[in-house]
Formats: sequence, C-alpha cells, structure tokens
Amino acid sequence: MSTDTYAMTTVGTARAPRSRALNVRRLPGRIVTWIVLVAFAVFSVVPMIWLVLAPSKTADELTSLSPFAFGSFDQYAVAWNNLMLFQDGRLVTWIWNSVWYTATIVFISCATAILAGYALATAPLPFRRTLLMTTLIAMIVPPVALVLPLFIEVTALGIYNTPWAIILTSSFYPFGVFLAYIYFSTSIPKELYEAARIDGAGEFGTFWRVALPLSKGLLGMLAFFSFTATWVNYFLPYVMVTSGEVLPLPVGLGVLFSATPALNPGIGASILPIRQPEIALAGLIVAVPILIVFVASSKLLVRGVLAGSVKS
Repeated sequence: MSTDTYAMTTVGTARAPRSRALNVRRLPGRIVTWIVLVAFAVFSVVPMIWLVLAPSKTADELTSLSPFAFGSFDQYAVAWNNLMLFQDGRLVTWIWNSVWYTATIVFISCATAILAGYALATAPLPFRRTLLMTTLIAMIVPPVALVLPLFIEVTALGIYNTPWAIILTSSFYPFGVFLAYIYFSTSIPKELYEAARIDGAGEFGTFWRVALPLSKGLLGMLAFFSFTATWVNYFLPYVMVTSGEVLPLPVGLGVLFSATPALNPGIGASILPIRQPEIALAGLIVAVPILIVFVASSKLLVRGVLAGSVKS
C-alpha cells in the first residue's frame, strides 16, 4: 500500500466516527423539527378532513356521530339541493360571479404588476426611488384603511353596485409590483437586457421576448396569490355592491346564512332547511377551487420561490 493510499484510508477512517457523532448530535434537533412539521400538518389537514366529511351527515348526526365519521353520499345531494332553494338557485349566480370576477382581477393585477415591476427594475424612470417607497407604503397600509377612499372614488365614477366596482378596486396589487421588481432586478442577468437592446429591441420588445419568457415562475406566484386573495375576499365586495345579482360567492353566502338558522339560531324555524351541513358544503365549495389552483400551479410556485437562489 502506498503512502498516499494509506493516508487517505486513515483520514477516511477518522472521519467516519466524527460523521456518526455529528449525526447523533443533530438527531434531537431533527426529531424536534419533524414533530413541529407533523403538528402543523395535522393542524392544517384535520379541519379539511372534517369539512369534507361534514356535508355527508345530517345536522343531528354532526353532534351524535364521531367528527370523522362518514354519513352517506346522498346527503351531499340533499345539502346542495337545500342551498339551491335560496332565491331559486341564486348560489349558481354567485359562483359564476366569483369565477369571472376573479379571472378578470387576476389578469389585470398580474399584467399591471409584472409590467410595473419590470419598468421599475430596468427602465431609467424619474423618481424611481419615490415610486418604490410608495409601493412599499401601499403594501404596509391595511386594506381596510383603503375601503372608504375606494368607496368614495367608486361612487364618484358612478360604478357603485356594479361588477366593475369589485374588479377595479380589487386589482390594486402593490405586493405583486414589488415582487416583480425584485425578480427582474435579481433573477435575470442584466446582460440579457443589454444584448436585446443592442440587437435593436425596444423596451417593450425586450420585455416581451426576453423578460416575459423567463418569468413563468413569477407569473405563477403572482397569479396564485392574487387568486387566493380575491376568491375569499369578503369585506371590500360587501361594501362595493348590494344587489344580490352581482354579489360574489363569499358575500352571497354571508347573506344566505344570515337569513337562515345556520348561523342565526334566533330565526327559529325557517322556510329553508339550511343548517350546519349546508354551511360545511358551502365552505367546501369555497375551498376546493383554491386547492385545485394550488395543485395546478405547484410547479410554477416552486420555480418562482427558487428563482435567483442559484447563480452560475
């Protein structure tokens, strides 16, 4: 055996006990980490399991059976039919309103956010620092504080109690602007922008041919966050519209449940048989689209989160 081989074997043999000792020392920390992760997973998954199973039982079975007991598939249809009794199926109108409101808001907010973020990151804009500070301040201000100014603006424009009162006010997306600014500033090499300009591309051409194809992960993150915030938004649409025909799903369900014994036991016997199982089914209707969008955009979300983490 040569001297070099003997030295390498000796070093390897010495490192093995050290590695084992290091793994043993890290074991308590790993156990604590796994316990915390499992606890958070259980805390998140258990309510969702209950929500899926609750509409399968009657109101009496919800209190008499185990929380995770399954009733029957027929009860889902019964709960749905009970919800449809409210104003001759107004629930379907609310679902459709939420679908096209959310799709329009996501498109407008993502388009404006990614364009504004790109301009702040690459274009020589005057007062760019002031614009960035304004964006940060808009992110910090609670949305509730903007409701009154937005209400006055919507009323002045004459679009109160119309779908555009919800769409235009909900498309304000300062977080998306700042996220796009960070992405275009750090994740895409500036040399690509300069090469496109040397080849004769203008600012919009550089954005369309270079920046946009490389920002699919960013688009996935912006769309997902915008969708989740818009789909479950309650307070702003509640202030902007009052007509039952233009209400989105969360506000409509609030109106429905306030008129039935589901959340207002003081009403007593109601014409509509809407109680706890119907509430659970309505919650499932609200939650399932978010889950579907998350699963569908998971790859883009991971790509967006890891963007810029590895530099060549």
